[in-house]
Amino acid sequence: MTDRNETDPAGGEARTGGRRRELAAATVGSVVESFDWNVYAVLAPYFAADLFGHGKGGVSGVLGAYATFAVGFGARPVGSYLIGRLSDTRGRRFALSLGMAVIAAASLGIAVLPGQRSVGAWAAVLAVTARVVQGLAFGGEAPSVAAYVTETAPPRHRFAFSSVSYGGIILGSLLSFGVLTLLIHTIGKSGLEHGGWRWGFGAAALLGLGAVWVRRAAPESAEFHRARARSRAQGPDAARPPFLRMLREHRWAVLTVFLNTLGGTVGYYFALVYLPQYAAAYHVIDKEQAASFMTVVLGAVLVTMLLTGAAADRFGLLPVARLGFGLPVPAVGILLAGLRGGWLPFQAVAVLLGMLVATVLGTLNVFTGLLFPTEVRAVGLGVVNAATIAAFGGTFPLLAEWLDHHNRLGVIPAYVTVCTAGPALALLTAMRVPSFAAAVKEAEAGVQRTPGTA
Repeated sequence: MTDRNETDPAGGEARTGGRRRELAAATVGSVVESFDWNVYAVLAPYFAADLFGHGKGGVSGVLGAYATFAVGFGARPVGSYLIGRLSDTRGRRFALSLGMAVIAAASLGIAVLPGQRSVGAWAAVLAVTARVVQGLAFGGEAPSVAAYVTETAPPRHRFAFSSVSYGGIILGSLLSFGVLTLLIHTIGKSGLEHGGWRWGFGAAALLGLGAVWVRRAAPESAEFHRARARSRAQGPDAARPPFLRMLREHRWAVLTVFLNTLGGTVGYYFALVYLPQYAAAYHVIDKEQAASFMTVVLGAVLVTMLLTGAAADRFGLLPVARLGFGLPVPAVGILLAGLRGGWLPFQAVAVLLGMLVATVLGTLNVFTGLLFPTEVRAVGLGVVNAATIAAFGGTFPLLAEWLDHHNRLGVIPAYVTVCTAGPALALLTAMRVPSFAAAVKEAEAGVQRTPGTA
């Protein structure tokens, strides 16, 4: 039998308090993760020339900045495996604290990087190095959070916990646009381009240090302790399966994570990061004005996510997901046609696109966390998730900028629409995973037994 102190590190404290600390640890890290990662994307047009040099019309510098953004994503699958193994063997709290410390250190490094005028091409090399280091840490961050929330959330409120924890990512994006807006109004565009962008990365480093402190005080997942105790009881011969064999044994889970992540990541980076650039390319709205309005959009996204999580707990995951995952497929094309044609204002399109993305993101942490067993949850979920984000999310700003440079930006609506069909298909493949299907049916039975409860 497992020792009380191991399964309940709070040492007899009410589990409600413990769960609040667990949710806070997951959420604060998600805030910092998103802020540190996305502040790079929103500040890229302003530091591109400083770190990557000038080109014709400034294009090569911006392309270099977005290319480095994509390179950081390329390191994520490696980080998912390395830190995911630590998460599955040494614990969720250890992996979460380690990853956040690395993220904060890399942000500080970018904040103090010398520019091209000081060290020439080495400025770009150092920027790429910092993003690769961050990418390794980010690769282990998201799956460890998903595993931690899946294992610590109370069953009757697991999707509410999922929406709050993933909502930290939206808060981080909100902060990144908020910092950009603040800097624009205090030092102006010229000030940003002449070194003011460094303040954004400095703020990211400070937030990261705060998140490390919060996470070190959080309890370990009791489910992880039980899984580790089972592994110890089986003896040294109970080795974990090789990674590729593990993926084959969980192929339906792998496919489901891929499809769900595909729609979520492309929707996120288009609707919540690149949309101001897209609208400015069609001369619908000024880029800085659009970026400032994204704070309103992200607020609407956060509220929609929280409502989605609460609805999934109240009415069951499948009814909510069928509506929320299916609606974006026809809606994206219509909204973007209205934006380009001028019969829908940018503000309305931005809010509606954000709300469509929110229906997928609100349940994502627990939806994907339920697909793998505890012993391989962080690695299995993490590598597939990170590889998909690297291939389709991390490359999105670069792809869009390249298409715009070659007058092919009209391809984007079709591309986004195809990708947003992924979560709808994921509902079908997820039910082929026995543990996921059992968890969903158990939750639906609980909803039917207790109508009227949240």
